[in-house]
Amino acid sequence: MPRIVAGWAGSLQLAVPPDGTRPTSDRTREAIFSMLEARDAIEGAAAVDLYAGSGALGLEALSRGAASVVLVEKAPRAAKVIRDNVGRMRRAAPGPLDASVVQHAVSTWLATAAPGIGLAFLDPPYSISDEQVLGDLAALLPLLTDDAVVLLERSSRSGDPALPPGLELVRTRSKGDTAVHLLVPAAS
Repeated sequence: MPRIVAGWAGSLQLAVPPDGTRPTSDRTREAIFSMLEARDAIEGAAAVDLYAGSGALGLEALSRGAASVVLVEKAPRAAKVIRDNVGRMRRAAPGPLDASVVQHAVSTWLATAAPGIGLAFLDPPYSISDEQVLGDLAALLPLLTDDAVVLLERSSRSGDPALPPGLELVRTRSKGDTAVHLLVPAAS
C-alpha cells in the first residue's frame, strides 16, 4: 500500500485500485518531489493529477503545500478509490482541503478545464500510445501558468517523449522501469 511520503499527511496510508493501475513507488515519488521542491514548484500551486490511479501524486502535492488538486480518472473503480483516499486526507487535514475527483477521460476533462494550472502530473498507463500522450500534453499546454511544471511518467524503455511546440524537457530521471520527465512551458 502506498503512503504519503512527507508533509502534514506524511505516512498516511492510501488505498490502490484492485487492478488496472501501476502505482508510483514511494521511492519514485520521493525523487519526483525532490525535483519539484528544488524548483519551488509545489507551495501554493493549483495541481492536476491526470490518469490519477490512486491519487497518490496529487494527494502528495497537497500534503506538501499545493493549494488545490483535481484528480482525473476515467475508471469507475479507481475513481471510487481516489474519493476514499481524499476522504482519508480530509480527516487528517489541519484545515479545509481543496481536492476534487473527476471521473472522465483525460482528453474530455482537458477540453473544458480552466487555465491556471501550476503543477501537472501525467502518469498514463504504459499501454497508452505516445500519440495520445502528445495530444494530452498539447491540450494541457494552454491551461498552464507561465511558471508551471509538468511531470510525465513513462516506461524507461520509451525514450524521451514527443512534445508539442511550447513545452520543453528539462530533466529525466529513471528508476527501474519508470522514467520521470520534468517539462516546462518554453520561454517565449
